[in-house]
Amino acid sequence: MNELTKDQAFDLAVERYADTIYRVAMHAAPRAADAEDVVQDTYEKLLHRPQGFASEEHLKAWLIRVAVNRCHDLARAACTRDAALDESLPGPAFAEGGSLLDAVRSLPMNYRNAIYLHYYEGYTAAEVGEMLGAPANTVLTWLSRGRARLQNLLKEEIEDEVV
Repeated sequence: MNELTKDQAFDLAVERYADTIYRVAMHAAPRAADAEDVVQDTYEKLLHRPQGFASEEHLKAWLIRVAVNRCHDLARAACTRDAALDESLPGPAFAEGGSLLDAVRSLPMNYRNAIYLHYYEGYTAAEVGEMLGAPANTVLTWLSRGRARLQNLLKEEIEDEVV
């Protein structure tokens, strides 16, 4: 196994995973404007991490985990302040110019993170569970319930268009 030093990890994180971190942050942050802050916070935490990483995959999983955790922190802070989420997190009304990703973003945090990491980033349920701090079976439940909610949302949207 190829261990990564602190400097190697930072260089690799910037070169290979900047887009991934940004996509995860855009997906999971309570507001689109917060996504850039999440990316910066993630890199700042990487700079201050004293040890290296066991592998490149360990680095990638750590980066995603830090970004998701920071997004959770921001969402909790928004709820505490009673701040309303802006238009970057649409509710069920996403038909006009909307996409499946918009529908995914309207799901509760656990469901949308599991669906995004599994279907958009290609991680297994076990890997998603490791990143989100949940057992693989819990992730499988989130995926199943998330798909069911998506199906209902999309069905309602199609019915509204027909009427």
